[in-house]
Amino acid sequence: MALETLERSSPPIFRQGLSATTKLVLLALLSVLLMASDYRFRISQPLRAGIAVVLAPFQWLSLQPVRAVGAVGQYFGNLEEAQDAAQNFQTRAIAQAQRLQQVEQLTQENTQLRELLALREQIAGPTKAVEVLYNTADPYTDRIVVDRGQIAGIVQGSAVIDAAGVVGQVTRVYPLVSEVTLLTDRDQSIPVMNARTGSRHVAVGDPTMQGGSLELKFMPSGTDVKQGDLLTTSGIDGVYPPGLHVGQISQIDRRVDSSFARVHATPAAKPRGRHLLVLMPAKEWPAAPVAAPEPKRPSKGRAPTAAALPTPSSGAKP
Repeated sequence: MALETLERSSPPIFRQGLSATTKLVLLALLSVLLMASDYRFRISQPLRAGIAVVLAPFQWLSLQPVRAVGAVGQYFGNLEEAQDAAQNFQTRAIAQAQRLQQVEQLTQENTQLRELLALREQIAGPTKAVEVLYNTADPYTDRIVVDRGQIAGIVQGSAVIDAAGVVGQVTRVYPLVSEVTLLTDRDQSIPVMNARTGSRHVAVGDPTMQGGSLELKFMPSGTDVKQGDLLTTSGIDGVYPPGLHVGQISQIDRRVDSSFARVHATPAAKPRGRHLLVLMPAKEWPAAPVAAPEPKRPSKGRAPTAAALPTPSSGAKP
């Protein structure tokens, strides 16, 4: 075959159209034209709306993991805040309850102090205000310890009272504190008088009764005594001033086989507060002032004496 018969043109697969630069320019112009048309005539708005409707479920589905993680984090955050708020509320509630209890206690103490102050003004003898510190550790005694002793002038044997009546007696005195034996102690006794009949008796502490009581010793069965009779201090022992309330008759047991009756009384005063009043023994109270004698006046029916009559002057006529 001759060489002149061969086709020297390039094959169709390698044929090129417009150049790359030309294509770039045309596409750029087309883009500018489309953007201007879309801005001016909103020609792509329906297309965008349709695409948004089609893609909305896929967008919602793709956002669910993020929302789930955020919801879980928010739940635990809210739970922690709720726990902190509940704890703070409980703390404030406890603090307010404590303050309320303190207010009630201070109100009671204020009332008791006012009663003791009024009682102190009614008593003629010297008194000392004391505060209860604690009860003694001995379970077989009924005693308390107060915050004043020999330095404050507390004397052994002094009576201890509150607004309701006699509480007990000072049995031991130390430099700074004193020990008070209550009336319900088994080793404590006090002379009393029945305010209704005037009969005198001796009351002894009886801790076996519930809450403690007093028992009137050696009382004959025929003694005139009734439930509700008021017992006061008789004052014959020189320790307790007369007229202080001691207790009230609560139980009377008259037995046929015994010549004595068992009579129990409920103490009028119990250590219900922290403040008490200590009375010095009655024998140490200052004596009452003696009244000055009144001048004698002349009687109305007696004639005046000669010294009292007026003397006539020398120039007077008869």
